[in-house]
Amino acid sequence: MPPAEINPDLFPAFDRVLAASDPGASLDFLAEEFLASGQYTLLFETRLMKKRLELQMPLIQTESITRDDYQQAVLEAAREAGRLFLASGNIERAWPYFRAIGDLAPVSDAISKLEPREAGEGVISIAFQEGVNPLKGLEMILAQHGMCRAITSFGMYAVPKDRDQCIALLAHNLHAEVADRMARAIEAREGVRPATTSLMGLMDQREWLFGEWDYYVDTSHLLSIVPWCVDVTDPPVLTIFNELCEYGRRLAPQFQSPGAPPFEDQCVAYGHYVQALLGNDKETHVDYFRRKVAESDPEVAGDAPGRALVKLLVSLKRHDEALRVLLDHVFEDAPYGAPVPTALNLCYQAKNFDRMKELARDRGDLLSYAASSILGR
Repeated sequence: MPPAEINPDLFPAFDRVLAASDPGASLDFLAEEFLASGQYTLLFETRLMKKRLELQMPLIQTESITRDDYQQAVLEAAREAGRLFLASGNIERAWPYFRAIGDLAPVSDAISKLEPREAGEGVISIAFQEGVNPLKGLEMILAQHGMCRAITSFGMYAVPKDRDQCIALLAHNLHAEVADRMARAIEAREGVRPATTSLMGLMDQREWLFGEWDYYVDTSHLLSIVPWCVDVTDPPVLTIFNELCEYGRRLAPQFQSPGAPPFEDQCVAYGHYVQALLGNDKETHVDYFRRKVAESDPEVAGDAPGRALVKLLVSLKRHDEALRVLLDHVFEDAPYGAPVPTALNLCYQAKNFDRMKELARDRGDLLSYAASSILGR
């Protein structure tokens, strides 16, 4: 940051205070001036200089100081500066202080209070790229830059925090966009705008909506968001995904793009996945992926069909079946592909401690063998 502009009158004022009192009081004088003028970075540095004075350490810090009492002073001064910057509405200036002490909650709370269109790029970066408040950051990106930028941002960064909520936000926005455009097309043809916002309701008995060149949202957006349904467990959000899949499978062939096994026919395959998670005719939809595993050529598809089935079965809490599929169709130690639990983890979840013990012995894993032996008792 550029040097702060200092009131030149402070120099002679400081001289007078120092001449009339001790060095500590003169630093207190500066701290009060910086607090009053909103120069919180200088306030932070002044607090630390006074602490070094108290500890009889060099006033000009030239190397790292690891003393516990000094580090506590750093923490307190950083929290003070950060809170003062937040109180003044300057999230970007507050962030380095809270990041330094590992306290993200105050910054996250401040970001959550902003309107999505209020934030600048710096705040968006803190919220989303830095992972302080990814959901709010994604809302800001959507509001200011649109769906394309939001999808790209979400796909580019690993977003573990609030991941399911971020996916839900993208799915809801895409669903709303399709519903609005479809309702407008219906109104133009039928003279009345439908009251429903359900895609199933809008599409019902209206095959004419899907002509050779008819679509209602950028297809790349649809095919980017739909695969994220595998990370969703909330039934209302799964219902949104189901409607998006039903919409996608009705599009003309030129708007369909093949995916990777076992999701070559993307909207159809992900539709089966979502329906299984929703519990609708569950066996039929799980069978779709069993067939994919049975029919796939490992030389072409690798173990991706097996991984997808294992992930689905784990979500359905069918750990014994997931274990069988994992052992037969997944390269467990491969450093690629969709992450799935280990065989020993699945044994534990299925409470199949005899199989866990057997696998642990075969793999020379004495600690897992010991754990399974104890658990089996």
